[in-house]
Amino acid sequence: QVQPVESGGGLVQAGGSLRLSCAASKNIFSASAMGWYRQAPGKQREVVAFITSSGGTNYADSVKGRFAISRDNAKNTVYLQMSGLKPEDTAVYYCNRVPRSAFDAWGQGTQVTVSS
Repeated sequence: QVQPVESGGGLVQAGGSLRLSCAASKNIFSASAMGWYRQAPGKQREVVAFITSSGGTNYADSVKGRFAISRDNAKNTVYLQMSGLKPEDTAVYYCNRVPRSAFDAWGQGTQVTVSS
């Protein structure tokens, strides 16, 4: 199966902003809720935000009010606008279907590092 391709990560100071992008295959993207996950060193991967095929959104409490997820159905692309970044947001960020099945491959992810 084609892996999602995440991009847009980097090193930013606390309080800064980044915009992540993820291009997914059409068979995953269409009619699916898509989400951004993150995994910090020594921690489990967690969902930070997801968006339904009709545009409804949901956020983890830790990012609510700071992150905004959106999608472009014509491009099979999902975005994550992150602002007010904190050191605890440091992680590798991945996108995938929500809920993800065991058959949905993970991409390489994109590293986000927030310095204090």
